[in-house]
Amino acid sequence: MRIVHIHLRTLAPLSLGLMVALGACTAPETPTAPPPGPEPEPEVELSGSAPEGGRLYDRWWREAGVDQPPGDQPLWSSQSTNTRTGGDTWRCKECHGWDYQGADGAYGSGSHFTGFPGVFGSSGLSDAELLAWLDGSANADHDFSAMGTDSLANLATFLQEELVDVAPFIDAETKAAIGGDGQAGAQLYEGNCTACHGADGLLINFGDDAEPEYLGTIALDNPWEFIHKVRAGQPGTAMPAAIDLGWTLQQVVDVLTFAQTLPTEASVGGSVSEGGKLYDKWWTTVGLDTPDGDNPLWARQSTNERSGGDTWRCKECHGWDYAGADGAYGSGSHFTGFPGVFGAQDKSAEELLQMLSGEVDADHDYSAMGPEALTDLITFLKEALVDLAPVIDASAKAPVAFDAGHGQELYSSACTACHGEDGRTLNFGDDAEPEYLGTIAVDNPWEFVHKVRFGQPGEGMPASEDTGWTLQDVLDVLGYAQTLPTE
Repeated sequence: MRIVHIHLRTLAPLSLGLMVALGACTAPETPTAPPPGPEPEPEVELSGSAPEGGRLYDRWWREAGVDQPPGDQPLWSSQSTNTRTGGDTWRCKECHGWDYQGADGAYGSGSHFTGFPGVFGSSGLSDAELLAWLDGSANADHDFSAMGTDSLANLATFLQEELVDVAPFIDAETKAAIGGDGQAGAQLYEGNCTACHGADGLLINFGDDAEPEYLGTIALDNPWEFIHKVRAGQPGTAMPAAIDLGWTLQQVVDVLTFAQTLPTEASVGGSVSEGGKLYDKWWTTVGLDTPDGDNPLWARQSTNERSGGDTWRCKECHGWDYAGADGAYGSGSHFTGFPGVFGAQDKSAEELLQMLSGEVDADHDYSAMGPEALTDLITFLKEALVDLAPVIDASAKAPVAFDAGHGQELYSSACTACHGEDGRTLNFGDDAEPEYLGTIAVDNPWEFVHKVRFGQPGEGMPASEDTGWTLQDVLDVLGYAQTLPTE
């Protein structure tokens, strides 16, 4: 905790002695009260989390849990070189850089240039002075008070305690790490990063299929961002922060050195895990807009009343268990009467491509996802479908056999970073109707199994199919997850 005390000193004892001395010589007079001085400044007390402050330096609204601020940041109109708009203009890093040097650093040229200075001077400001800059007291156009008092304290703590000069560790021209130990970085990466990013850094795609951005991409293209996020974490996620882990800056540079050897492209086509995500909201996975209107086939059924994007999800017709009308979606609000997709395993890739691209039935045209995505989806349909009926009790909605202890071990190693120990870090619903990991495990174990195996569309969730888990491993995690709280 850092406390700034502002004291108002007084000369009262000296004045009293002077009055006594004068009283011995002259008659006392009624003292005249001195004019009131300025009110003393209030005491400012700030304490905060530096890693959380580092995450607030980026998209602070995600970390603070508030709405994205509307429009452009008011100061943005004072520059004309950076043409970004909206939320990007509110990110501290967009003005001051991932290296904290603003116009004197990596953002001193190029599309990110604004001309604004860096923030290294923050460490020399008092808490009161820094808070005045952050809450708009010093400049009404630099008002970030919407993040809340606690977040302001966290951001101030980061600015005063954790800014580091990374210039000696990065070649500004080649963007290569300087002085790093790649072997030491590989060991740190393996112990702390592979569970989410994979051994090759390809489990999370921060871009889309058209313009993928993997961990290796960021390490090579923007090593300053890489260092910042390794140290502080990613806003709105449970990514561990190296600051909390006690890593030195040298260790972070070691990991950067290793990460710059990771691939920046995944193999083209034929990815089972990508195909599994396409089975859900495929447009999110490939980075497209939601298809307009209802899927043309939707008019052929009348029992499922959903509309719009839901009607384009493979799972809505064929079920999370791939059995369609013969499975979990054989009754209830999801019933459509459409069959399952197990027959795809017996068809050739060419036949499936014709079915998916509308050549067999013009109303069943998914060619908008692109040829590579179609290949991924076909690979999933031919290679990854499993019959869950023997392993999940449909009445109890529970795995038939599982080892909850083993499931807890797997969950702790691979899931807690994002979902939390109790599965409630992420709310897939809202405050009125929350939906946590335990909720999904209890209410829809088929969806749970599918998403553990293949991940969540458009998110960085690792796919167990890529980490070598067996189906029994997934069922063990399901059994454990069904003990987690649902509210």
